Amino acid sequence: MAVNVKTISDDELFFGHKACQGCGGALAVRIALKILGRRSVAVVPAGCMSAVGFNYPQLCFANNAIISTFAGTASMMTGIEAGLRALGKKDFQVVGIAGDGGTGDIGIQALSGAIERNDNVLYICYDNEAYMNTGTQKSTLTPFGARTTTTPVATNAHGNRSYKKNMFEIVAAHGIAYAATASVGYLPDFMKKVEKAMSIQGTKYLHVIAPCPTGWGVKTEDCIEVAKEVVDCGLWYLAEFENGEFTLNKDFKEFSSVENYIKKQGRFKHLSDEEIDLIRKSRDDKWKFINKYFNKVTK
Repeated sequence: MAVNVKTISDDELFFGHKACQGCGGALAVRIALKILGRRSVAVVPAGCMSAVGFNYPQLCFANNAIISTFAGTASMMTGIEAGLRALGKKDFQVVGIAGDGGTGDIGIQALSGAIERNDNVLYICYDNEAYMNTGTQKSTLTPFGARTTTTPVATNAHGNRSYKKNMFEIVAAHGIAYAATASVGYLPDFMKKVEKAMSIQGTKYLHVIAPCPTGWGVKTEDCIEVAKEVVDCGLWYLAEFENGEFTLNKDFKEFSSVENYIKKQGRFKHLSDEEIDLIRKSRDDKWKFINKYFNKVTK
């Protein structure tokens, strides 16, 4: 039976953590583990989720979980999966839970190797678009214009000058068994993709947008709405890659306002109308690519 909001388990495997109120990453982890269940083994590198989930003497994971080196999430997943098989264990899922910096920057080499070997593991990137755990430094998944401590706003600086790395396409270029994008603003879609990933043999990758109210400069109660709006305005998209084919899961006849999305967030409040136009143009260019190469749309 497909998992949905009515059928999802009442079992809580990630609770009592010390995440900030409204944390999108904590929500993504909670929902994913409710679907993966107690026979999942979580590998969590340095980052928000290891900082808030492993607080001696309290462990906030009810399933087996371990902190990995920052760069070694995927390689540790490989070792755990091989070890459990060697012990004759069956019906388990090794899952990596890493942030955007630990995925797109520090951990990308080990992730690439795991995909090349087609290890039977699931890698989840909770993308809050900066190194939030250490005080909001820029990552390669930080969007254009965002203010961080390493891309400040001052007389001779105006936020991040580079654009967000296309991790989904980079992973797909490996010929991975399954990859998908998601957002905590569209939890039913995320839930469906976690469940689908469990059923696929080989390496799976899920990239979920998970707003950080602290780093993004939004109210805690607006986290879900902002995570929904980033999809609705076209700056993020819901898609899958499987069997060499991209599939768009949600299409739009008309996008909501990029400007309204941008102006809700403190990290963007310094942007000029011209810079917002650049973001809108980048969005339009991205969707030209999507409309050209993503040849199916599912509801």
